[in-house]
Amino acid sequence: MPDFLTAPFTSGAGISPVEILTRLIAALLLGLIVAWVYRHTRSGSEFTASFPPTLVLLAILIAMVTQVIGDSVARAFSLVGALSIVRFRTVVRDTQDTAFVIFAVVVGMAVGARDPWVALIGIGVVSAAAFLTMSKPSATPSASLTPFALHVRVALGHDLNGPMAAELEAFLSDRRLISVGTAKQGTALDVTYAVRFRKDKNAEDLVKTLNRIEGVQTVELVMRDEATTPV
Repeated sequence: MPDFLTAPFTSGAGISPVEILTRLIAALLLGLIVAWVYRHTRSGSEFTASFPPTLVLLAILIAMVTQVIGDSVARAFSLVGALSIVRFRTVVRDTQDTAFVIFAVVVGMAVGARDPWVALIGIGVVSAAAFLTMSKPSATPSASLTPFALHVRVALGHDLNGPMAAELEAFLSDRRLISVGTAKQGTALDVTYAVRFRKDKNAEDLVKTLNRIEGVQTVELVMRDEATTPV
């Protein structure tokens, strides 16, 4: 019978299955706390529904990786090489989201490295900081504070910084370019902005104004939570 079937059922680092399971369950519970803090310190307009489950899974996976590596430098370099082939196209849109990713990674690493107090104390301190620094919602929210996604299709060759940019400046208090791509087999550009309106401006007038600009083919304005393009 092969040796691996008769050898004691332990990990490469000599950890028993029960201890491995305990660590992963601990990573799951602490990851849920991290996700809960994220949910309650981010406003509705900033909240991404898929992000909290990702934080939980990330904490568990990092705990697994830490146990696989153990004290082996060779394993560490092997895992770095193996994971370097993975590419993610999703961009974390907010620096606070990046902080929560690091938060989940460190919690999982601490659990996997048998330093639960680092994870527990860190969760307490980071959570307190997140709640103390969270942005307070406006007492009287208005339409001008509502985030929108503005999708504009422009004929190729027309300057995005020309008349259209001037109108956007007049209507919007804030705008951020999200994406630019070609359309209609390269004969047009699809441009997406995350925008907020000035207090005395409205969405209908902006759409009408942009449609009158030469070269603008289509204009679509949707609520940020309903947008098909991440903003």
